Amino acid sequence: MISLLPPPSARVGRIILPWSRQISYSSTFARHPSPSAHKWSHPPSSTTIADDEVASLASKPLHALSLADLVKHGRPPLSTDALFSSANFTLSLLPIRLAHRIQALRNLPFIVVSNPNISKIYNNYLHSLSTLLPYKEKTISSLEDEIKFTSVLADLVETHSHTIPTLARGFLECRKYINPIEVTRFLDEHLRARIGTRLIAEQHIALHVSSQPHQDPKSSYHEENSQSSYIGVIDTALQPASIINSCGNFVSEICELKYGVRPTWVIDGEPGTTFAFVPVHLEYIITELLKNAFRATVESGKSHEPVIITIAAEPESPREKDRSVKNGSSATDDNPPIRPFEDPAPGVTIRIRDRGGGISPEVLPNIWSYSFTTFSDEDDLPGQGPGNGSIDALNAMSGAGGEGSSIAGLGYGLPLSRAYAEYFGGGIAVQSLYGWGCDVYLRLKGLGRPKG
Repeated sequence: MISLLPPPSARVGRIILPWSRQISYSSTFARHPSPSAHKWSHPPSSTTIADDEVASLASKPLHALSLADLVKHGRPPLSTDALFSSANFTLSLLPIRLAHRIQALRNLPFIVVSNPNISKIYNNYLHSLSTLLPYKEKTISSLEDEIKFTSVLADLVETHSHTIPTLARGFLECRKYINPIEVTRFLDEHLRARIGTRLIAEQHIALHVSSQPHQDPKSSYHEENSQSSYIGVIDTALQPASIINSCGNFVSEICELKYGVRPTWVIDGEPGTTFAFVPVHLEYIITELLKNAFRATVESGKSHEPVIITIAAEPESPREKDRSVKNGSSATDDNPPIRPFEDPAPGVTIRIRDRGGGISPEVLPNIWSYSFTTFSDEDDLPGQGPGNGSIDALNAMSGAGGEGSSIAGLGYGLPLSRAYAEYFGGGIAVQSLYGWGCDVYLRLKGLGRPKG
């Protein structure tokens, strides 16, 4: 029951944030020259950045990103000083993160990195780093600089919007030349790093847009925006049940299109639970898990059996109630930091139970491996040419060209879902009762509940 129907774009079923309609992403990619046959020290590139500059940045330790880091500047609309603080915090992190990924890509075997898809990713990282370097040695202290910097971040997000499907195809084409274990190790590190990098950039973009106009903090726009539960891309009152129903409706429509059957689901436990988390991360995870459960249910002939989804909020211990996290001192009196948060924050566990027959013992050890898929090569891998009408239709439904739809069939669904879950301290566990069904446990470790 692995690698099911094509995953939807991360944009499908999403609660659209106000900022997402106001930032225009644009970037152009130059055609990069084919790798030279001569001796080389790293992949060729059309972007010129000194090797010692990359090496210097890559030698610096990575900051361990937390959700508290992302909300420490306060609730939008931010004051000008708080907005500058957010921009400078973002600038302090991104060049180092990009340099680490450039070094990792340079360490790949030549025959792998010379693949057009992987070479494109390498050049995209160099391009993004080159656009940030002019800001690295200065402090952003004017609205003009902050606006320009935010535009650079928007370009960065757009440039890397197809990193996962591009890498997936690159490694698929190079599978004869690199050990699968090495691929999994590289992808696990790279994709987890990408989660943080993208989140850092999108958080400042969202804070920038939700703080407009900066000059008039008493405007009606600010009054309306201050009532939102969002702090940038983080929803401090995220209700998992709402996400589950949204994703369930989408995936069940896909099932009906592909199989002619529309699976059902039931939510029990504590459906009113809320916590602070990144909605788009949860949407991706839930969509992948429901695809697996729905497909298994339909293909095992149990489509009349609903998938049971239980939501359980972990209880707060007395020790947890007495502890709080200080979320930085950069916010002003007009923009107080969001505090206190419980530390450790109580988590939320979601169990998805299906009657789809379980996972065979031969398949179970492989479900967390990148590029492991139960789809047939000729029918379900995307981009395989004509005769793929059902996949084309599904991609159209899910926003063709989006990241989710374009990795359909490439076996990235479960491992990438686990990466999203584990990024902030959660996890996914699978319990299979072969011949009966599966229980999948998703634990999410949020930021905690704001107390004021």
